Amino acid sequence: MSATPTPPSPPVAGLLEGRVAIITGAGQGVGEGIADSMAQAGASVIIAARRAETGEPVAERIRNEGGNAAFVKCDVTVRADVDNAVDVAIERFGRLDVMVHNAVSPPGVPRPLQEIDDQTILLQIGTSTTASFYCAQAAFPHLKNDYGSLILLTSPAGIEGSGNLPLYGAIKGAQRGLLKSLAREWGPEGVRVNAIAPVAWTPAMDVATAANPTLEARLRGRTPLQRIGDPTADIGPVAVFLASPLSRHMTGQTLAVDGGRYLGL
Repeated sequence: MSATPTPPSPPVAGLLEGRVAIITGAGQGVGEGIADSMAQAGASVIIAARRAETGEPVAERIRNEGGNAAFVKCDVTVRADVDNAVDVAIERFGRLDVMVHNAVSPPGVPRPLQEIDDQTILLQIGTSTTASFYCAQAAFPHLKNDYGSLILLTSPAGIEGSGNLPLYGAIKGAQRGLLKSLAREWGPEGVRVNAIAPVAWTPAMDVATAANPTLEARLRGRTPLQRIGDPTADIGPVAVFLASPLSRHMTGQTLAVDGGRYLGL
């Protein structure tokens, strides 16, 4: 984890009291940070992760810290797994108020479009775009029962494009098209649909900076707040906000939580 100092986390206690949330890809990184913040805000959380060795420890830690959490094995590219995660939420906690789709296939090394192979295309589309449909379809019957919220984790690359990661930019842009469409479709049902485009320190960042020791300084130098976001302290509270009544009149929006790095978004 980066040694860059961060200010204290904002208070979120009680904002999601009595609510139930599923967070995909919550075994580490941004998903874990969102799960932590939502649990601290009073929500019961389902840690939906592909690997038990990452997901179960997160759920156990949240329980040990006084929160309510359960792990469910979930490959978001498999519809039955997503349906099962929703079923577990209902069976374990009796309801579902928030669906957060955070899981993503790593975009890999920068490369031009002509060098992207079919397997990479299918995996990234499946994990980000197709899985967004699966999560939306599985969650909607429950979200509409109590003015629920769908939150998608997208990227600044989906807003401004990426010359180095054209596939990643395309699939993240597709998520934004979906959320705007669902905001229109689901608005009359009282269900809100929003997205977060984060820049945060994750295990993938640890690997990248180990290979390139100057990377962190360059990233911080391009960011007005002079630090990389923390998944729990910086990204998680924004997800809590979007899931809570504080954002009750917001839908169809993408919030860039990036320290000001992408000021044109």
